[in-house]
Amino acid sequence: MTKSTPANAANESSLPAYPLDKPIPIPADGTWPRSVHVFDADTVAALHAAEITGRPLLLRGDPGTGKSETARAAAAAAGRPFVSVVIDGRTEPTDLKWRFDAVARLADAQVAKTDCALREERAYLLPGPLWWAYSWQSAQTRLTEVNRDRKHELVAPGTLPEKWTPESGRVVLLIDEIDKADPDLPNAMLEVLANLGFREPYGGTEISCSEATRPLVIITTNEERELPHAFLRRCLVHRLELPDDREALIEWLAKVGARHREALALPGNCSDDVIKEAAGYVADARNRLADTGRYLPGTSEFLDMIKVLAATPTDKRSERLEQLKQFALNKGGGRHR
Repeated sequence: MTKSTPANAANESSLPAYPLDKPIPIPADGTWPRSVHVFDADTVAALHAAEITGRPLLLRGDPGTGKSETARAAAAAAGRPFVSVVIDGRTEPTDLKWRFDAVARLADAQVAKTDCALREERAYLLPGPLWWAYSWQSAQTRLTEVNRDRKHELVAPGTLPEKWTPESGRVVLLIDEIDKADPDLPNAMLEVLANLGFREPYGGTEISCSEATRPLVIITTNEERELPHAFLRRCLVHRLELPDDREALIEWLAKVGARHREALALPGNCSDDVIKEAAGYVADARNRLADTGRYLPGTSEFLDMIKVLAATPTDKRSERLEQLKQFALNKGGGRHR
């Protein structure tokens, strides 16, 4: 397989024009809910740097700071397919490239005893997220082969944006929560991410892409485990953080709440004053728990509060807001005060 240097993967004229301070609507996609996102200048600069260098962009930060949503917004803003995989302690390096459908093969083996010959093993090889990101067309072809004679067909990840084609466009690949992985997984990814492809195990077909279709790879970590230095060296790193100052955080959260209320057409009419009060509760909870080592509530908890308040009758919102402190902000044990 021919290796390619990451330099000149993109140039200034080909970079997506991610808008600043403008809400980007993100459609629902699979299990991902509908949302809205606003880019800041530093994040746009990090995304552009990843495009130009061809490096993966590692997003660091506490849960609820918008790391995964940034990847979804990047795909939505650029009109690109979004492919994602959530890492856990059982994820193997090969799972990112392909998965062998052992259950389907076992079922076919039972039928083959009486009806027909068993298909070759290659027919049970499912394309993984890196396969879709590197070579969408070959992944779709493989999926069609795998679906032959299936009662319940498997589908491609996500929805193809209008006007996007596998020959001319890039994919945004989110590798979520890599800190949950076994320490060997990040190192095992190094060669695949440094190259523009890999070989599938049955037949050795090369799965690759060109510089023009190199995916934008975004990786997230919640800092639960230190990542290998060799892995970090291959990435660009950007940290997403909520404002430290209480008033600045309240103002920031209030803007987020207002955008979601309007862009998502939340039921009811949660007022600006109630949104700001909810933001104050989140800010106070973060300040109180900052040095305890306990979970700090963030944007996710705040938006849960807004959604509940938007569906609550006006005369009951103050009471409901007080109750929500226990449900949305108290996730580390003990009573919320």
